[in-house]
Amino acid sequence: MSTHAPAALAQELELALTAVRAASEVCSTVQHDLVGAGSMSKGDKSPVTVADFASQAVVAHHLAQAFPDDPLVGEEDASALRSGDEASLADQVIDHAQQAIGPEITGPQVLDLIDRGNHQPDLGNLGRYWTLDPIDGTKGFLRGQQYAVALALLIDGQVVLGVLGCPNLDGPDGEPGLLLSAGIGSGCYARPLFDDAAEPQPCRVTSGGQPGGDAASARFVESVESGHSDQGASAAAVQALGTTAEPVRIDSQCKYAVVAQGKAEVYLRLPTRKGYREKIWDHAAGMICVQEAGGRVTDAYGRPLKFTRGAQLEDNAGIVATSGPLHDAVVDAVRPHLPDPSEV
Repeated sequence: MSTHAPAALAQELELALTAVRAASEVCSTVQHDLVGAGSMSKGDKSPVTVADFASQAVVAHHLAQAFPDDPLVGEEDASALRSGDEASLADQVIDHAQQAIGPEITGPQVLDLIDRGNHQPDLGNLGRYWTLDPIDGTKGFLRGQQYAVALALLIDGQVVLGVLGCPNLDGPDGEPGLLLSAGIGSGCYARPLFDDAAEPQPCRVTSGGQPGGDAASARFVESVESGHSDQGASAAAVQALGTTAEPVRIDSQCKYAVVAQGKAEVYLRLPTRKGYREKIWDHAAGMICVQEAGGRVTDAYGRPLKFTRGAQLEDNAGIVATSGPLHDAVVDAVRPHLPDPSEV
């Protein structure tokens, strides 16, 4: 099966596809069994916690097998699972990880795999490392809606490949389950998530939204949760552009996938509070997918995203991802509703 990656990264992309597919299957099982069963008490977040940890263990296992020297910058660490207070939770995580990896993996080894994600990039020598969000969109997961497993490879501060597993987003076959991948300079491709024999289909952003033209027809996609983005500023920008379509609200990096597939033209994530910085695992995979599909991604002020400052986008605030032609107009429409860059 063709991976459509630069020749130098073909093995890495094949590994990333396999790892994200395996982790997505774990997450899908947990969501179906624990969330879909309707047995949760109000406020119970244990299903997403189980899936988060198990997903990271599964991806870390695949990386350790193929590239044992590659560091991983992940969202989770196993310290809570190692305490006696979380024995039941740890048992569930280990059980789901063993189902995906194999019964030969021990409980302590599962916890060690999770902790492979504790790498902190050396700002003086970034080198090569992976970054992972084992479940992006925790509230979407708990609602039984959209979430993503997001894995990306960075080399010297540049995102060179990314893979998004979106279990509840329609794939190219029209069935739930999308696996989106992009390698630098090689385009963006979609596959059915749960069919590893299917041929990848190229993704392109829409050609709509010419500068000064049909901004009114642009489709916006935003976070469901108001705490994730300043939706008031977004609404003002939409009004300034004369856009008539209601924004589509979905969780997680699925928003990048929607833009990359040409199902929306604009994704906004605008700063909600001073000092907040985006995490690299929340955007690396989605960003390269949109860019390789022909779109543009900057921060809310139009600045390129800089992945050279560690686990956070320290030099950036907010996100604007578009199909391209309207990008500058969207940034201009957003800017009057944002604080001065020195104040965020």
